[in-house]
Amino acid sequence: MNKPLSRGADADPTRTIAFAVLVAVTERRRPLEEALDQADPAVSAVPARDRAAAHRLAATVLRRMGTLDAVLEPFLVRAPPPRVRIALLMGAAQLLFLDTPPHAAVGTMVSLVRTQGLAPFAGLVNAVLRRVAAAGAGLLDGLDSARLDVPPWLWSSWGGSARAIAEGLGTEAPLDLTLAPGAAVPEGGLVLPTGSVRLPAGTRVAGLPSYDEGAFWVQDAAAALPARLLAPRPGERVADLCAAPGGKTAQLVSAGATVHAVERDAGRMRRLRQNLDRLRLRAELVEADATAWTPPWALDAILLDAPCSATGTARRHPDVLRLKRASDLAGLAEGQERLLAAAARMLRPGGRLVYAVCSLQPEECAERVLGAVRHGLRPVPFTADELAALPEALTPEGWLRTHPGLWPELGGLDGHFAARFERV
Repeated sequence: MNKPLSRGADADPTRTIAFAVLVAVTERRRPLEEALDQADPAVSAVPARDRAAAHRLAATVLRRMGTLDAVLEPFLVRAPPPRVRIALLMGAAQLLFLDTPPHAAVGTMVSLVRTQGLAPFAGLVNAVLRRVAAAGAGLLDGLDSARLDVPPWLWSSWGGSARAIAEGLGTEAPLDLTLAPGAAVPEGGLVLPTGSVRLPAGTRVAGLPSYDEGAFWVQDAAAALPARLLAPRPGERVADLCAAPGGKTAQLVSAGATVHAVERDAGRMRRLRQNLDRLRLRAELVEADATAWTPPWALDAILLDAPCSATGTARRHPDVLRLKRASDLAGLAEGQERLLAAAARMLRPGGRLVYAVCSLQPEECAERVLGAVRHGLRPVPFTADELAALPEALTPEGWLRTHPGLWPELGGLDGHFAARFERV
């Protein structure tokens, strides 16, 4: 059982929250964001800055877990209990990656293990972290952090791009925005070659001018490409399948299409509705399983952003690296196949489909293209002109493939795959 967050006088809110989140991720396989949202009520009144700091600490541990384990190993005679290991990882992450003063990193983690019922291990935590602090950044010399921080099954699956991807996952992702038509670029924003606007990592989106007026929405630069490549035209009848949280729906509506946004999860549908309301955009919202939904008319175009492993988002959601398993892929691929079959039935002859996933796994990408042909969908490759702003993302087959190793000088990209089809 996970102990509730301590209310003791010695409890530090940032570290206590981060510890609870890491326990939820590693022991119960809860996503980081979900674990943070469902933290013990004792932290409900914690200032936003402390919750943000807790998120950053937990994310750093998850992102650098392999490296941190390698750093700690020489100082341990035997493997500590799992929750003591978490405390040690947190302390080492603060010392080596977050520039926390040694006295604060060591002292707060000793207090943490005491307040979390792990007092017999306080001496161990104190001794190990003092040695890490004394050795400092030199402990990282000679470590292949890119290789250590990626689970072996993922590294193998990424082939020749594995090192570039892993190196891209080692840094915090910036904040990317898609602007509403006619909206001004927020101060300090960099307009990327693809048209997205980029701000530094840690930027608080709700604090930006014009946020409440719906001038933009958060969307990684790579995630914005599939809807642009679908190229909806004013008046076209379009469906966005698996539509939440709504960034791609907003793109389609902004282009002038008549859009049905289909989402089966009630909670995610509420979020989609809230996002569109803030943006002052209107779509026909359909709470339904896309594999069973029948549109009121044959559609001109469909954007299918299918549920997937989400390994392409690991730089924003490093918990993905710890939660996903190779065994998950077969079930996800089956779901994607059913969605492709359903989408093919919805299209008019000659109608077009863009299939997209935020995945780096071939089972969800290239293999799904081959399967789509069985459902009467003819591949229509993207052209060099269509991807002139990001030519390195165009594969020899004419698919879109981005990954975190691209654009390192600009802050990287999430991993996305997209392929276009036409209904025969």
